[in-house]
Amino acid sequence: MKSSSKISAIAAYLPKKICTNNDFKKIDIDDEWVIRRTGIRERRIAGENEFSSTMAINAVKNLKKTYHTNIDDVDMIIVTTFTPDYLTPSVAALVQGYFDISHAGTMDLNAACTGFTYGLCVADALITTGQNKKILLIATESLSKILDYADRNTCILLGDAAVAMLLEESQGEGLCIASDFFSDGKKAGLATCSNLSQQYNEMVLKNKQFEQDGRKLYEYVLKNVPIGIQALLKRANLKKDDIDWFVPHSANYRMIEALCKRLHIMLQKTLISNEFYGNTSSVSIPLALWMASEKKQLKKGDFLLLYGFGGGLTHGGVIIKW
Repeated sequence: MKSSSKISAIAAYLPKKICTNNDFKKIDIDDEWVIRRTGIRERRIAGENEFSSTMAINAVKNLKKTYHTNIDDVDMIIVTTFTPDYLTPSVAALVQGYFDISHAGTMDLNAACTGFTYGLCVADALITTGQNKKILLIATESLSKILDYADRNTCILLGDAAVAMLLEESQGEGLCIASDFFSDGKKAGLATCSNLSQQYNEMVLKNKQFEQDGRKLYEYVLKNVPIGIQALLKRANLKKDDIDWFVPHSANYRMIEALCKRLHIMLQKTLISNEFYGNTSSVSIPLALWMASEKKQLKKGDFLLLYGFGGGLTHGGVIIKW
């Protein structure tokens, strides 16, 4: 079944507080050290009373203001996040309640840093099958609230942000060309954040704080993501040269640089968002799209390869036509 959805609006919300690399001097980390290892200069930090739902709502407000669009007829709200305000209610339900959208289904989707590509495919499928006509897809993460700021391996990487996107029925060509997803739950312990359980197998986890084995994750990504991207291109019946923009999860610049080298993709054709916003998990890909859209870099008909990877472990992506 051919895709019949389109992106009709996209907007972002970024918290006001900026955390620079110099703010990590108290744990003996300086600006040059962070930039050399990650490419990150700044990241945004949510306020004390600002959570994933707050940022999601503000992103939707910015979308309405920018596009002068009506969302009263939205019939599904999908939120990608692994930092929800509560176990229940969902962030999507909180967004629905705030805007009082009378006839909308709501769901949160957690696939960590791969979450947005999953969410985009779910939204496209719901529209393509005729189940829904107008969907709010929101990626939102308040990662600063699950950080151990004494952990040099994680605290320098992550930031907070939200992006809202509106998908509707297309009268012409659809958005999604092909998608493909992979997972390896046997390696789940490489990226964790405890909740009801504070133990994974023999590992005792920190209390609701994010932990990762950066070196092993780096090795996993460089080994498996190129294979996944080749499988996705094959499914789409496209070649790398057909892709106008590569939009990977913005984990850190050095990892993306290594990926591009292995895939023989020019960095100039790669959209990333981590230099001034850090690793924002499921938000990083739509944030890069929003930034490129604001700069008028994206042209109608461009082929974009979006690819996420992270906790689960998960990786997967989707090729879209802008």
